Amino acid sequence: MSNLQRSEGEQALVELANQVLPAGNFGNPAPDVIIKEGRGGRVWDVSGNEYVDFLLGAGPMLIGHGNGEVLAAVQEQVLRGTTFFANNEAGIRLAAEIVDAVACADKVRFVSTGSEANFYAMRLARAHRRRDKILKFEGGFHGMSDHALMSMAPKRPGNFPQAIPDSAGIPQRVRDEVLIAPFNDAETAASLVKEHHDELGGIIVEPFQRLLPPQPGFLEALRKLATEYKIPLIFDEVVTGFRFAYGGAQAYYGVTPDLCAMGKVIGGGFPLAAIAGRADIMAHFDRNAVADDSFMPQIGTLSGNPVAAAAGLATLEILKRPGAYETIFATGRKLMQGLDGQLQAAGIPAQVIGEPPLFDVFFTDGDIRDYRGMQGSDRERTQRFNAALRQGGVLKGHSKFYVSLAHDESDVAKALDAFATAIKSL
Repeated sequence: MSNLQRSEGEQALVELANQVLPAGNFGNPAPDVIIKEGRGGRVWDVSGNEYVDFLLGAGPMLIGHGNGEVLAAVQEQVLRGTTFFANNEAGIRLAAEIVDAVACADKVRFVSTGSEANFYAMRLARAHRRRDKILKFEGGFHGMSDHALMSMAPKRPGNFPQAIPDSAGIPQRVRDEVLIAPFNDAETAASLVKEHHDELGGIIVEPFQRLLPPQPGFLEALRKLATEYKIPLIFDEVVTGFRFAYGGAQAYYGVTPDLCAMGKVIGGGFPLAAIAGRADIMAHFDRNAVADDSFMPQIGTLSGNPVAAAAGLATLEILKRPGAYETIFATGRKLMQGLDGQLQAAGIPAQVIGEPPLFDVFFTDGDIRDYRGMQGSDRERTQRFNAALRQGGVLKGHSKFYVSLAHDESDVAKALDAFATAIKSL
């Protein structure tokens, strides 16, 4: 195991961060690592330590860091202007590309973050349905809005459908507007929808919840329920959009929602997200298309930012090329299979869960199909494993290995070596 060296300069930056930032960080993981640069599938901290990067900026860098084509598109746009608060060509062309690629997308509206995209998607559903309540799934992460932070990570899960706030500062009444169901339990979801359909404005779900693939028939059951009761179905594809397939998780799993939220990949590493969906629902953004009491204003200074849109367009152009997704999936499979094989050989109770572009290990032999199953894993062992990987030159978040198109055989080899050393330390 390598011993990462921390320079005096990095230590000074950590001290400065502790003085000027709450908890010494931006709210993101790994506050003790200060990244200086990234190229391809690797990053370097300000002390010069090199890492195979499976954090990927929490997912946006699907084609890797510092891609020359993306940088060229960004530099070309920067010379023409960085923001206008008006329509711009790159943003319009990116919207058209999303409409062509994503099954549910008749129209697109841009925002700057995934939190905004999910917030507006839920508001759109309520505006269209003229009902207030939202059904979401325990453990599902839909950003930082009040409704999203209900039973996202409850420390003491309650009885379904009671929502539990995950943050201080959320009004008590918000709890009454969110119903909670277990992920991958179509029967419970159906029971709740049938009981509360007259109150429900929308159903929101990550089609791949954090790291949990949907059980066969689960997404299809939600689609059937939503159609039967005319409740808008929202897929949160901030993570999965353009990652599992060019058409997102809705193409990968073959189920089309009414609305979806997207982010990360579509901005090519810049702040950009979007809401996309059926034309009749998206019409609530158009003052001339709906009655005054149905109009839903949405204003954002940087929405559709031309630099971010140019980066997104260049990223999607690369992902459209033959073999791009085959390469990402092949790399992910090698990593998943290698990690799983090493854990089995060591006799450590663990499961490698997810899909090749996005996975992680859970130290448990129990059933993992929902949030409560994930909570049964050994968190202390997970922390030790992640810390050992960091020492071995592999960077990841608290959960998730994000795999990029830029990760190559040398990255895989280094990761597998780091897995072996980390597993020995357990």
